[in-house]
Amino acid sequence: MTEAVVAGTLAVAVLNAAPALLGAWRWYRGEVSRGFWVLLRVGQGSALTLAIAVGSLAAAGKYSSEHLFYLYALLPLAVGFVAEQLRVTAAQTILDQRGLEDARAVGALPEIQQRRVVAEIVRREMGVMTLSALVVVFLALRAASTAHGF
Repeated sequence: MTEAVVAGTLAVAVLNAAPALLGAWRWYRGEVSRGFWVLLRVGQGSALTLAIAVGSLAAAGKYSSEHLFYLYALLPLAVGFVAEQLRVTAAQTILDQRGLEDARAVGALPEIQQRRVVAEIVRREMGVMTLSALVVVFLALRAASTAHGF
C-alpha cells in the first residue's frame, strides 16, 4: 500500500514539474505557451486525484502514521486555488499599471498596444501558475517522504 501512495505522490511531482519547467522557460523568454496551460491542468488534475485517493484511503480506515503526510498531500489543492485567484487579479494589475480602466479601454488602444497588454497579462498569469506548480512539486515530494505507515 505504501509503495502505491509513494508512487502516486511522485507522479504528482513529475506531472507538476513539467509545467513548472516549461512555464519558467517560456516566462523567462517572454513567450506564450499553449502547451504550458495543458500541462498545468494535467498537473492540477493529478493533485486532485491524489487528494481523492488519500481521502478514500482515510474513509476506508487506512491511515498514515505520519500526520504531516495529509498536510503535504492536500495542501496542493489550496495552493492551486490561491494561485487561480492571483491569476485572476493579474489582468487587473497590468491594467492598473497602465492606467487602463477595464478591457474596453484596452480595446480602444491601437492594435500593437493591445497585443502588448495582452502578452503582458498572459506572461504574468503564466508566472503565477508556474510558481504554484513549483510549490506543488515541493509539497508532493514532501508527501512522498512522509507516506509511510499505511
